[in-house]
Amino acid sequence: MTTDNLAFSLEDDFETQFLEWEKQQNVLEGEIVRGTVLSVQKDFVIVDIKYKSEGQIAIQEFTEHDGTISVQPGDEIDVYVESRENDSGLVELSKEKADRLKIWDEIAEACENEELVEGVITGRVKGGLTVDIGVKAFLPGSQVDLRPVRNLEKYIGQRFHFKVIKFNKKRGNIVLSRRALLEKQREALKSQTLNRLEVGQVVDGIVKNITEYGAFIDLGGIDGLLHITDMSYARVNHPSELFEVGQEVKVKVLKYDPDRERVSLGLKQNFDNPWDTIDTKYHVGMRCKGKVVSLTDYGAFIELEPGVEGLIHITEMSWTKRVKHPSKVLSLGDEIEAQILEVDPRGKRISLGMKQIEENPWDVLMHKYPPGSKVRGVVRNITNFGVFIGIEDGIDGLCHVTDLSWSHKVKHPQDVYKKGDEVDAIVLSIDAEKERFSLSIKQTTDDPWAMISQKYPRGSVHDGKVGKLLDFGAIVELDDFIEGFLHISEIAEEKVDNIHSALKEEQVVKVKVISVVPGERKLGLSIKRVGQDDDFQYDSLGGGAQTIGDLVREKFGNLNLPQ
Repeated sequence: MTTDNLAFSLEDDFETQFLEWEKQQNVLEGEIVRGTVLSVQKDFVIVDIKYKSEGQIAIQEFTEHDGTISVQPGDEIDVYVESRENDSGLVELSKEKADRLKIWDEIAEACENEELVEGVITGRVKGGLTVDIGVKAFLPGSQVDLRPVRNLEKYIGQRFHFKVIKFNKKRGNIVLSRRALLEKQREALKSQTLNRLEVGQVVDGIVKNITEYGAFIDLGGIDGLLHITDMSYARVNHPSELFEVGQEVKVKVLKYDPDRERVSLGLKQNFDNPWDTIDTKYHVGMRCKGKVVSLTDYGAFIELEPGVEGLIHITEMSWTKRVKHPSKVLSLGDEIEAQILEVDPRGKRISLGMKQIEENPWDVLMHKYPPGSKVRGVVRNITNFGVFIGIEDGIDGLCHVTDLSWSHKVKHPQDVYKKGDEVDAIVLSIDAEKERFSLSIKQTTDDPWAMISQKYPRGSVHDGKVGKLLDFGAIVELDDFIEGFLHISEIAEEKVDNIHSALKEEQVVKVKVISVVPGERKLGLSIKRVGQDDDFQYDSLGGGAQTIGDLVREKFGNLNLPQ
């Protein structure tokens, strides 16, 4: 080697050594440098970082959960320079801080390049979840899934990919989104799903959301609506009775609008409609069992089988009881027996009767209480046209106001009776078909008109009380049950033009019976005949008239006179 070459070589070595020395002198606090593990001691790991002094790292940074040490001499590692020489002449280093800073750099790069990061959801915090992506990050609740999630805790412990949507290294703030990733995936799936969807096609889906009116089914990038009416042929009160979020289902495409991206789905359409063969299973008159599934003001719906319901109208629940509301007789869930009254396959209606299971008490009543028989009962209700008398449980008979008393003084039944009174009555008639039971109270005593000719014979004189004044005469009460008619011409010998000037109501007068017609329940009376001989020809009252009624009709026409 020549002298020149030797000089050049020495100069080159010196420059290299100088640069290396200068590099060692420029190790700064807060930097990340590459180092080689020299030794693993009890409390520290000694690392060569090509500095004038070696560095040390606390052994805890390399200690695993089971107590093993994860590093050995010769390993090359990245370390963070905490500070230069300490009292021991060693540089304070940290592997954990170096790793953490490297992760921040990787996350910053991922954020800048819109790349995904992977992490594990570790816990629940206000507004969302915490995620471990090497460092702690925040996942807002609105960014967890495509739809709002009520139970965020179910995601804890799960590993996902995320998109970094906010990054601030200085503040140590990282915000992630899983929803952005899902939306991107969903868009890719949507185009595929839209291309293969057809009406009538059966597809697989996952229940995504449940509402009162139906369930939204994820078909792969697009949601379809399964309406509550298309879930089952049976009654469905709420979709949650059949489905839960995340459940896999097979549904049929009923309608599909690619322009609006709307899909209507059906589940029950995958099965036979039970109403198609309803007339082969159920016939009028047959008895069947079912469960009460709904109560309304007008009746109860009975499920005979899944998808088939019949209605028991409120009038078909009892022969005798007046059911005000079905809930007074039935409860939801009751298992009952009923008789089929009508089947309408086209209208999907079945009419049921519950009372038909028992014998009609009205049919029994006709044999038990024939017309003319005497019964005893309690006044249950009073109306202006009569009183209802309870004869048996749920069966009332009506005694019309005209059958309350032989007397015509009864203006309103409540003047004579009150609820709870026990009374005897005679059965007049029973109409089982119309459920009518007619009674008479007055017929429990003898008809006073039966002996009228003996008690009030023609020519007999009696005291009477003027009851009602008419323009052409007066009604005179002879006793509590018998009334007679006093014509205005029979008041006095002289002509009476105004009856009110001759008589007053409640006035007591003496009258003579001049006409008796028992069949028509009529008595003709006279004041002016009192004291005259009984040989008086009563039929000379006018034109051959036999009764006062005949006389009045001849004078005023065919009038309906009071009895």
